[in-house]
Amino acid sequence: MPSAAHPEYDGLEAVYHRIRQAVTARADRLWDTALALHRDPEPAYAEHRAAGLLTSELAREGFRVDRGTAGVSTAFSASVGSSEGRRVALLMEYDALPGLGHACGHNLIAAAGLGAALAVRAALGDLQGCLLAVGTPAEERGGGKVTLVEAGVFDGVDAALMVHPGVHNWSWAPLTASAQVRVAFRGRAAHPTGNPSEGIDALGALVQLFNTLGVLHRRLPPGSHVQGIITDGGRATNIVPEYAEGLFGLRGATTAALEALVGELQRCAEGTAAATGSAVTVERVGGRYEHFRDNPVLSATFAGHLARAGIQLTDPEPGVYLGSSDIGNVSTRLPAIHPFIAIMDAADGCDHTPAFADAAASPRGRRVLLAAAQALACTAAEVLLRPDVSTRAWAALREKAAAGL
Repeated sequence: MPSAAHPEYDGLEAVYHRIRQAVTARADRLWDTALALHRDPEPAYAEHRAAGLLTSELAREGFRVDRGTAGVSTAFSASVGSSEGRRVALLMEYDALPGLGHACGHNLIAAAGLGAALAVRAALGDLQGCLLAVGTPAEERGGGKVTLVEAGVFDGVDAALMVHPGVHNWSWAPLTASAQVRVAFRGRAAHPTGNPSEGIDALGALVQLFNTLGVLHRRLPPGSHVQGIITDGGRATNIVPEYAEGLFGLRGATTAALEALVGELQRCAEGTAAATGSAVTVERVGGRYEHFRDNPVLSATFAGHLARAGIQLTDPEPGVYLGSSDIGNVSTRLPAIHPFIAIMDAADGCDHTPAFADAAASPRGRRVLLAAAQALACTAAEVLLRPDVSTRAWAALREKAAAGL
């Protein structure tokens, strides 16, 4: 095993070779892990067996494991290395979609992160610096990374690395900022025939807000939209509803654009209340997902390593957005990557479908898993061994932040 006293570790090419050997040696074990997660899907904050499986694999190869990180029972943080030098985090997601299982491919995300962590450990031995394998539950609902960020789990980390299966081979993820907002109108109950003039129709106010937002939607900037549902519209048709409530999902291309849209919703709701004589409350529900801030230095590094496996990544198609994720909250604070690697073609469908769940357990899924694990591990090794990579990555992050991107 190479010694930490030799910072070049026999040269980077030798490191890459050892990483590829380590992933290859664990290929069946990593695929078994991915299939085990796929067979036993657990939804957000209920991923107890998934977290147990992953932490057992990490502990087996010498990682120090902290379970229940940040007070989240299905989160974890496993580490190897020292307190000196750079710190790299490999992120794992493993929550499934209710009714659809791993139709977002999180079983592959978890197994790729696991494989990368084990390969870096095997290739670098007692490395100078710290390698973290972070289990991040509830990406689909609730945002485990939001809680981990707020708890300081990523403080002092120089790079956060993960991959996502998809229907495109894109070097970074065009992910928007998002928030959930509850709007509740209060009016006055009355009989719609006996004394209709005494009533104030809270449901009518809520419907009017939907109409107003429909007009607003026509002038929103690219990447911004509002989608709402009625969660409470009254109890009987012979009573003027005194209470009505809607839940709205808002997205913006940037976090600033999202906050501007939240302000627009607030003003529309207050205007509707004034026009209808009702009262209104507007409140956030859950944590905010910030937009993803790609780090071009790290994304290019990862893409170069993935190309060795014959997978070429490109920039995303202009004007295309792929939803939102809590990785955004990590990426606005430290250099991060979130590339997409296709496990099925866009012509054949998209994620969050039964077909995509099948693809997450397919031979193509296995090939992507192993290629991604190798590329993640090589990227992590570069950050740990080459000071210039981390320096340039932080500079790129500050430049994007200053530009509001």
